Amino acid sequence: MFQNSGLSLDQAPPISVVLRFFLGGSLWGTVAGLWLMLHGKEALDPAAPAALILTHLLTLGVMLSFMLGALFQMLPVLAGVSFRQPTLMAIRTQWPLYFGIVALIEAFSTAQKALYLFALLLLGAGLLPVAWRMLVRLYGLRNHSPSSRGMGFALYNLLLLFFVGIWLALLMGGWVGRGDLVALRQLHLGLGLFGWIGLLIVSVSFQVIEMFYVTPPYPKLWAHWLPLGITGLLTLELVAALNFPSLLPWTENLVLLLLMTHGLLTLRRLSQRQRPLADATVWFWRTGMVSLVLGALLIVTGHLMPLPQPLQDLSYVFYASFALSIVFAMAYKIVPFLTWFHLNAQGYFTAPMMHEVIHPRYAMRHLAIHLTTLFTALVAAFITPELWCVIGALLTLEFSWITLAIYKAWHLYLHIQATEERFDFGGVEAK
Repeated sequence: MFQNSGLSLDQAPPISVVLRFFLGGSLWGTVAGLWLMLHGKEALDPAAPAALILTHLLTLGVMLSFMLGALFQMLPVLAGVSFRQPTLMAIRTQWPLYFGIVALIEAFSTAQKALYLFALLLLGAGLLPVAWRMLVRLYGLRNHSPSSRGMGFALYNLLLLFFVGIWLALLMGGWVGRGDLVALRQLHLGLGLFGWIGLLIVSVSFQVIEMFYVTPPYPKLWAHWLPLGITGLLTLELVAALNFPSLLPWTENLVLLLLMTHGLLTLRRLSQRQRPLADATVWFWRTGMVSLVLGALLIVTGHLMPLPQPLQDLSYVFYASFALSIVFAMAYKIVPFLTWFHLNAQGYFTAPMMHEVIHPRYAMRHLAIHLTTLFTALVAAFITPELWCVIGALLTLEFSWITLAIYKAWHLYLHIQATEERFDFGGVEAK
């Protein structure tokens, strides 16, 4: 599945670069689960600070961590982009980002103006240099694949998202007077959920679905124009937020229809796999794409007519399920592969096979927990709101489960490096 990627040890970042982001994202997910367990239904009320905190724990803590880790690994594979001193670059990104998340959570809790500025400074110090460097390197490529083009547009949306976040913080703090707070919040949410998270997943899927699961490729015109279409509509949404707020739902509906169509195309391709066996990652992708379609459909419907509260809650649940399902699918593919690849490339006799790093049954058990979480959310939305605390406990279990898997893979890698013998490369030291 990876033979045609052209990946070499010289191109790839150290395994610690990727796993530190994955492990950090998993730990933030555990915190998010505990937060939902403590606050229950209140954490789904868009007007409550608890909901703002939960949203940013999932988007900044979980999704941004996993996506930065994936970009460090996939840019060399899918776009031929690599970085000097990736370990130092990762450390300089991760620590300001994580301290910034803590400061932002405290700012949401206390509404102290100075904390908002402090959080923005830390988040900017962690995020802007790495996003800008990745975007510049992608811009400099002569030949783009659909995945590399999409990643470039997703990074552009991430930068735009950050600057809209700055504007929102300044507006909330009273430092600027121009801007509709409600419209800018909707724009900020749309850029984060659809322009960054949604588009990056779409961009990765162009390559990963065909490569990992041996499916027909996406239509060329679709893969070429979809990232530009989503980014163009979100840029138009920025203009609307500043000048014509009533147009926001319409531009957002078009973005959601594009994402919904991509979800259906992906489900169709997964049904055309040439490999008959379906592991847990296939079902995570299917769960994610079904959740994307249902979530987008509910959000579009909510823009056209008032929705009952249970259906509004489910729109959040389904979109979160979409993002987290794909994160889990990618982690269970990337972590075992990187462990095997780095040890094998370094010449260790006992480099474990991928199924020995994370056993398929372990991933299938996580899938069962994930589907239980989703089913419980459906029950909570319609029948028993008190179950949101139980969902928080299940979410905590999910992220604890994958934290353990990533930690064991890293521990296995370090153990083999420390204790096992390597091939003799004829006097040439393996890197």
